[in-house]
Amino acid sequence: MAEHVTEEDVPPTLAEVMTLPQLLRWRVALTPGREAYRQYDATAGRWASYSWRQIDAEFDRWRRALAAEGLAAGERVAILMPNGLAHVAMDQAALSRGLVPVPMHAVDNPDSIAYILGDSGARLLFVDTLERWQAIVATGQPVPCLARVVCASFSEASPTDARVIALDRWLGSVAGGPAMANVAVRADDLAAIVYTSGTTGRPKGVMLSHGNVVANVKAIARRIAAEPDDVFLSFLPLSHTFERTGGYYYPIAAGACVAYARSVPQLSQDLKHVQPTVLISVPRIYERIFALIMQHREAAGRAERALFDFTLAVGGRRFDARQGRRSLSLFDQLAWPILKRRVAGKVLAQFGGRLRVAVSGGAPIAEPVIRLFLSLGLDVLQGYGMTETSPVVSVNTAEDNDPRSVGHVLDGIEVKLGDKDELLVRGPSVMLGYWHREEETRRVKEADGWLHTGDQARIEHGRITITGRIKDILVTSTGEKIAPVDLETAILADPLFEQAFVIGEQRPFLTAFVVLNAKAWEQEQQRLAGLGKQGEGGERAALLARIAAAVKDYPAYATPRAVSWSLEPWTIAAGLLTPTLKNKRPALEHRFAAEIEQVYARKPPLAPRPAPPAL
Repeated sequence: MAEHVTEEDVPPTLAEVMTLPQLLRWRVALTPGREAYRQYDATAGRWASYSWRQIDAEFDRWRRALAAEGLAAGERVAILMPNGLAHVAMDQAALSRGLVPVPMHAVDNPDSIAYILGDSGARLLFVDTLERWQAIVATGQPVPCLARVVCASFSEASPTDARVIALDRWLGSVAGGPAMANVAVRADDLAAIVYTSGTTGRPKGVMLSHGNVVANVKAIARRIAAEPDDVFLSFLPLSHTFERTGGYYYPIAAGACVAYARSVPQLSQDLKHVQPTVLISVPRIYERIFALIMQHREAAGRAERALFDFTLAVGGRRFDARQGRRSLSLFDQLAWPILKRRVAGKVLAQFGGRLRVAVSGGAPIAEPVIRLFLSLGLDVLQGYGMTETSPVVSVNTAEDNDPRSVGHVLDGIEVKLGDKDELLVRGPSVMLGYWHREEETRRVKEADGWLHTGDQARIEHGRITITGRIKDILVTSTGEKIAPVDLETAILADPLFEQAFVIGEQRPFLTAFVVLNAKAWEQEQQRLAGLGKQGEGGERAALLARIAAAVKDYPAYATPRAVSWSLEPWTIAAGLLTPTLKNKRPALEHRFAAEIEQVYARKPPLAPRPAPPAL
C-alpha cells in the first residue's frame, strides 16, 4: 500500500527538503498567501495572479485526475505543452503520485515526439491540441504503452481514438472530496526523463532523480539569492532543463513569482507589462536584442550615436571598477547618472525597467553582446551546465563576473580536466544515467561518478572557461584544429547575421554558411550600391569582410575564406536545428552538400581583409 505525506512531513527548512513534492509543500506552508504565478487569461483579457495556497488547490484537481488513471509509481507521463500553469500542474501532479514526467519540446517535430513516446514507454500524454496528437499518429511509429491522451483543446467533438479525452472532462470527472495526499517518494527516485536535443542522432533520455534536481536547486540558491519580491518571466521551454530547474523549481525554493509569457513574438510586450526582475534565457534572445540596439545605433544621427558610444565607454569602465579591475574616475562617477537617465535607462526600459539580473546559458554568448548589456548596467551572468548535470555546474555572480568565463563551480560540485582538456564533473546533481542505454551511460559516466562533458575547458582559480567542444573540433587538410562553434558565436555578434554554420573538416580552408537579417541586409546592399560594389561579387566580398572582422581575435587560418548566404532561416521543422536552437551539423552538411562541393571545387580564394566596423 502506498505511503502518504502528511503535514508533519513538511520539512522545516530548505536544507531538509529532499524531493520535489516536499519542495512545493514546504513553500506552500511557508508563504501560502504570497504571489506564486501570473498568467495571461485570454478569455478575460487580463493577467491573472495566483497565491501559493490557490495554486496548490488547483494542482489538487490534477492530482485527483491522475490518481484515477491507476498508474503505478515509476510509470511515465509525457507532457507536450507550451509554458504555462497547465504544464506545471501536470508536472506537479505526476511528481506527487510518484510518476515520472517526460517533458517534451512543444516545437519538436512529430517523428521525434513519437520516438520519445515509444522510447520512454509513456503511459499518458498531455498534449495541447488534438491536431498535434493526430500528427504524431500519422508518423506510423508505434506507441504501445500509451493508454491515455489528454488534450487541452479540441477541434472536433468526438475523437475516434478511445484513449483521447478533453482536459476539462478529465479534470471534471474527479471533482470534490478531501485534499489528495502525496505518494511518498525518495530522493533517489526518478523525477524526470529529459531527452537531449540530439545534434547528431536520436535523442537520449537523461534520468534525473529528485535528489539530483533538489541538490542543484539548493546549490543555485547558495550562489544567486533570489528574493520573495522577485518576478521571473518564463519563456524558455519548460522541457529545457535550464528553464526547468532555474526558472521553475528554483523560484519555488526562493518563494519568487513566475509570470508566463504568452509567446516569443509577444515577448517585448510582456516584458513591459510584467516588468520582471529576473530573466533566464539562452544567448539567442540577447543576440536579437543586441542586433536591434545596434540597428537603431546605425540609423541614428551622429550626435545620438556618439552619446550612445560614450555611454558604453563610461558604463564599461564602471563595470570593470565594480569588479575590482580598475578605479573609476571622478568624471565617470559624475557622468554615469546622467548617461543612465538619458541613454542606458531608456534602452533597458525595453526589458520592463526593473530587470536587475539576467542569466545566460545553454550555449556560448559572444563577448561583444554580453559586454554591451554589462556596459548599460544590466548584470548578465553567464553560466555553464548540461542536461546530465540537472543542469547548472557553474555561474558568474554580479559581484564576481568575468564575461569571458562561465564562472566558479557551484558548492558541492567537483570539476577537473581529463584527456584533451575535457571538463569532467562529479557531484550530487550528476544524472543517474541514460534511459535504457547502459553502454552509453558507462561511456560518459565513470564508476566513481565522474561525468565526461565532451567540452574542452580551462580551470583557473576555480573559474571555468569553455574553449571548445571535442566532437566539434574541425581539422583542416593543413592540420589546423578549429572549434567551429566559437567562430559561429563570434559571427553572430554582428547583427547582420541571424544564423551561422562553419565547415572545413579535411578541407584547405573554412566556409561559412549564414542566414542574414533581412532589414540589415537591405541596408547593407544600399550601402554597397552607393559605393558601386553591388552585385554578387561585391556582396560576397562585403560579407567575407564582415565575417573576418567578427573573428579577428582568432588565428588567420580560422577566418572563413568562402561564404554562402540566404534569407531563409534554418528551422526545427526542417530538421536543421534542435528544439534548443543548436545547429544539427550532420543535417546542415547534408542540406548544403551540393553547395559545399561547388565551393571547394573552385580556386581557393584569398584570405579576406577585415572590414572596418559597420556598426
